[in-house]
Amino acid sequence: MEQNNIYQLVFKVTHAGGSGSCFYLKDYDLFVTNYHVVKGFHAVAVHDNDRNPYLAKVVLVNPSLDIALLSVDGDFSALPSLNLAGDNSLSIGGKVCVAGYPYGMPFTVTEGSVSSPKQLVDGKYYIQTDAAVNPGNSGGPIFNEKNEVVGVTVSKLSNADNMGFGIRVEALRKLLEFVEAVDRTAFQVQCDSCDELISEEEEFCPSCGEKLPEGIFEEREPSSLSTFCERAIREMGVNPVLARDGYDSWTFHKGSSEVRIFVYENTYLFAVSPINLLPKKEVERVLDYILGEDFSPYKLGIEGRQIYIAYRVHLSDITDASEDEILTNLVNLALKADEMDNMMVEEFGCEFSEYSKHED
Repeated sequence: MEQNNIYQLVFKVTHAGGSGSCFYLKDYDLFVTNYHVVKGFHAVAVHDNDRNPYLAKVVLVNPSLDIALLSVDGDFSALPSLNLAGDNSLSIGGKVCVAGYPYGMPFTVTEGSVSSPKQLVDGKYYIQTDAAVNPGNSGGPIFNEKNEVVGVTVSKLSNADNMGFGIRVEALRKLLEFVEAVDRTAFQVQCDSCDELISEEEEFCPSCGEKLPEGIFEEREPSSLSTFCERAIREMGVNPVLARDGYDSWTFHKGSSEVRIFVYENTYLFAVSPINLLPKKEVERVLDYILGEDFSPYKLGIEGRQIYIAYRVHLSDITDASEDEILTNLVNLALKADEMDNMMVEEFGCEFSEYSKHED
């Protein structure tokens, strides 16, 4: 497999707690990530490099290995296959690549060398590398020079500069031995003692009696604000799970326009859409339109060439009496953004924003 194809197989994971990375194993039709990336969630979204979201079920977790397997709704048969490297294929000084979405940014590959192929940390062996590893890389693959997976990235340890770590490939291979027994419609926990797959909420393993991690079956409760915002997103015809982009933060497309809903400084709820870019010439007509029209309850703004439509409400103003009106305003902002971006192109010669999305 050519290195340029790696990006097709590495996806971003998003949910209400943040984001991470994952990668697709075609031979198993499953995605691999860290357990800590999806902890507290049974359903998450994965996004390809073209920002297409897919609904993913967390179907198997092993907290001790810090690995989770995801079953994703979608046809990925056209993607190339990834090979797993041999258990002891790495040596000190060998070259590796870390692929993922650091800080939720676009896909990135960093190169480095193996500092230790079997570094003992907290009683477990990890790959240690000097390749750049940052939050958001967790769950992504580490490749060797043959583009084989040698490990699963875990975010670097605190106060450990220039050191990144990865779960060794044999830990992943151990979990994959149980794939045939996995129910791809249910959340299951693997007992670290006897390898039993447990789908019903239990305090102790029903097979060997091992105490399971506390709260392992629990899903994170959404905040009241999240429930309110996701009600609006659902009314826009968008699955809120696919829109989640961190705590009280959502990003999605309604038609061609990207819509972002987020809380600013624990004070304001914002809904913003970057709809268009100003034309490079003859901008007067556009500016006259923006300044002369009443877009209430929305505001149009410009930053550089980027034109935004935005809606802002103070959190204290969201009450039982006002929530229906605010919900309607949120829904209508998405509809208006999808309408306006096309109109601005046709009427004023604006360009679509780089955040816009159009069907091929």
